[in-house]
Amino acid sequence: MSRFNGSGDFTLLPDLAVRALGGSVIWANDEFFAEKENLVSPGPSEYQPSTFGHKGQVYDGWETRRHRGKPGDDSAVVRLGVPGVIRGVVVDTAWFKGNFPPEVSLSALAVEGYPPAEEIAARTDWVSLLDRVKVDGDTRNPFTIDDENRWTHVKLTMHPDGGVARLRVHGEGRPDTALLGLGPLDLAALENGAIVLDCSNRFYSSPNQLLYPGLAREMGDGWETARRRDDGNDWVRIRLAGPGAIRLAELDTSCFLGNSPGSASLTGFTSDGTEVELLPRTDLLPDTRHRFALHLAAASVVEVRLDIYPDGGLARLRLYGELSA
Repeated sequence: MSRFNGSGDFTLLPDLAVRALGGSVIWANDEFFAEKENLVSPGPSEYQPSTFGHKGQVYDGWETRRHRGKPGDDSAVVRLGVPGVIRGVVVDTAWFKGNFPPEVSLSALAVEGYPPAEEIAARTDWVSLLDRVKVDGDTRNPFTIDDENRWTHVKLTMHPDGGVARLRVHGEGRPDTALLGLGPLDLAALENGAIVLDCSNRFYSSPNQLLYPGLAREMGDGWETARRRDDGNDWVRIRLAGPGAIRLAELDTSCFLGNSPGSASLTGFTSDGTEVELLPRTDLLPDTRHRFALHLAAASVVEVRLDIYPDGGLARLRLYGELSA
């Protein structure tokens, strides 16, 4: 496994482990200096020098005690907020300069049901995705992953100890197939397998956040573009969870007050590339969850393009329908 340095940036894919998607650090064998939960916090790690608590300098990351005659390594188990295929990971050692681990490794599991954390951590069938590899301190260390399996949990191991600020697990969501077909499905949800293929602009925030679960809590939780100074408009193209007929679209401008789009449209694409108008250009209001019935959406589409006019920000995009047989 090698550090990622190719032309395709896997970090443009959603972070399947981030807390905003429901990711959780469910177990660690040690977290003496800094809590394991920090590994999946959104945003970059923060640091204030000479800020000491009862156990030493306060770090915004996960840090274990120094090994003293104790063999073995330190590990933390992360339950992915969205299970899926992992394309790459970033082991971020920001601010850890004299106390970062010399080497790390990463393994994964596909867990059914909801067993307790200790039982998951003790399992012996973890599959290695990243063999023991060197990392640098105070650095974002990216690594590509070449694996097509669906995983629900990952285990980060430090060899032998130290501190890591953030673990980013970038990939594509894959749903639990046993739950498909039990009711209306959001074909644009990351957790169901949808993914952003491309967009015109990601200046302020990632378009992946359009496909997050739940309601946006603030403007930074959505997708916002820079101000356009031409006659064009911004857009995002999404591969759906699977081919399907969309019955209801929700365009949510919540939290966007002076920078919501003036209008928007939706275009579907069938498997042979044929365009299908789903929603003609329609005026939008600021800070509003707009819901539109798509009466002309009988065609099965595999991708959707959202156009906003001329620019601005949206909190969420929901496309409810049924997968094609």
